[in-house]
Amino acid sequence: MDALGDLLRGIRADGALFGRTVLRGAWEPERTEAAALTLVMVLRGQAHVTGPSGTRTLGAGCAAIRTSGPFAIAAAGGAEAELVTGTYQWDGNGGRRLLSALPPLLVVPGGEECLTIIELIADEVAADRPGRQYVMDRMLDWLLACTLREWFDLPESCPPAWYRALGDEVVGPALRAMHDEPALPWTVAALAARARVSRAAFARNFTDLVGRPPMAYLTEWRMTLAAELLAEPGATVASVAGRVGYADGFGFSDAFKRIRGITPSGHRASLVAGRAASGPSLRAAG
Repeated sequence: MDALGDLLRGIRADGALFGRTVLRGAWEPERTEAAALTLVMVLRGQAHVTGPSGTRTLGAGCAAIRTSGPFAIAAAGGAEAELVTGTYQWDGNGGRRLLSALPPLLVVPGGEECLTIIELIADEVAADRPGRQYVMDRMLDWLLACTLREWFDLPESCPPAWYRALGDEVVGPALRAMHDEPALPWTVAALAARARVSRAAFARNFTDLVGRPPMAYLTEWRMTLAAELLAEPGATVASVAGRVGYADGFGFSDAFKRIRGITPSGHRASLVAGRAASGPSLRAAG
């Protein structure tokens, strides 16, 4: 099981909104109603990012992720700061599992890999080459993965409970089994056997560490996978149901609507409509 990889499942920039600006004062980046995740990259100087959770300072090469609410950026100490921003454009269901795992604002000192990606994105924003939007979308995904990889390694980070529970000798094996083989007919007894403890001990430990009962977590994980599978060409409700452990489409549809707030067919239709409505979204700020 790749915990970070599973957290990023289905996260894919598609027409992300980019901007590059030189700050000499305060600035509120342009946002859209659907935007829920913004990466802020400092090319030179320092900047203060202020949001509902307070103010953090970004040094050169740092990346910050804002997950909810408006925010403002200001150059530090009256000096200039040059920034690039990349904002994911999602519908109401996009990235929900990832966003729930992150604090409102996180800051990561730029490591060598992240710095390289930031420089590449900055060059693409300033250029006018064929395929620019596609290239930057993919680099934004790369930067997101790089940033989260470094953030999870920081002592002060606060990863989701299930992420921490992977290291537990009882809960960890069961979590990995759910993620690796979600279509199997798992029961509490089967998962307890995988963990080599009694049903009662397993259910208690799992709920204490993860924050929800085993079968509730399994359903949420299956629906996360299903939302991604429904985006595949030719996918049907019945075929996706089977791939996430449901014998029929009716039970799957009920579970999907209960967890995601929309039917599987409605989710798929929203994806199609979103692709049709998306267009060039690159904007440079000066």
